[in-house]
Amino acid sequence: MSWEEDYTLKYPVLMVHGMGFRDNKYINYWGRIPAELEKMGCTIFYGNQDSNATVETNGEHIKKRIEEILQETGADKVNIIAHSKGGLDSRYAISTLGMGDMVASLTTMSTPHHGSKTVDLLLKLPDFLVRFAGFCTDCCFRLVGDKNPESYKTFHLFTTKVAAEFNRKNPDVEKVYYQSYAFVMKNPFSDIFMWLPNLVVGLIEGENDGLLTPEAVKWTNFKGIYRGVGRRGISHCDEIDIRRRRFSKKNGDGVTDIVDVYKDVVHELHKRGF
Repeated sequence: MSWEEDYTLKYPVLMVHGMGFRDNKYINYWGRIPAELEKMGCTIFYGNQDSNATVETNGEHIKKRIEEILQETGADKVNIIAHSKGGLDSRYAISTLGMGDMVASLTTMSTPHHGSKTVDLLLKLPDFLVRFAGFCTDCCFRLVGDKNPESYKTFHLFTTKVAAEFNRKNPDVEKVYYQSYAFVMKNPFSDIFMWLPNLVVGLIEGENDGLLTPEAVKWTNFKGIYRGVGRRGISHCDEIDIRRRRFSKKNGDGVTDIVDVYKDVVHELHKRGF
């Protein structure tokens, strides 16, 4: 496929980050991805929501961002591309906050739609330890700009029980096109940043991207499991181009550059008239 052609989308793209990060003017959460999508003709905006707030808080923020974008561009809708928890924030805005008429599509990249069995086990630790971890995390993220971090509550969102309840309360909106993507590391050595969680989740649940398994992230119009070329694998960090470079210069079975996955997403949305 040639991406040199103009794949201008009908609607602007809202990119919604995951937990533990913020949209930053100088260090882009999404690496090279936004610039490459702009070359294809996309108009890019960012969620700018808190990193560790609840879905309720962030969902309200996403709602306001959508309204701002539509007012600024004159568009009728947006296409949302969301990574990790950003997909849950977006689903809440669409389903609970009634933004379905203003969203053409929601693409989720490794979003924990069904929670994590590993988190189920971790939250069996003494509650005071979990609360302390949440408190420390909140303090850190207030320093970098979060206005209302609630890490303790957010941790529980990732349990399988709470995820199931969230799904019941936030069903797909018929007018919105949903699609989901999964990624996996081939072994703990695929990513030095994710080797330990990959090993732990692997022992408990099976192959994963360092945090989540394909079963945890499958949602409507599941596009499959993406793997890196050769022995590389694709980690949760790789999904947002954290290293700002290709996985490999060689072509082969698997993804050689994460940017290509996002280009495929835009190509698909273009074909669907979004």
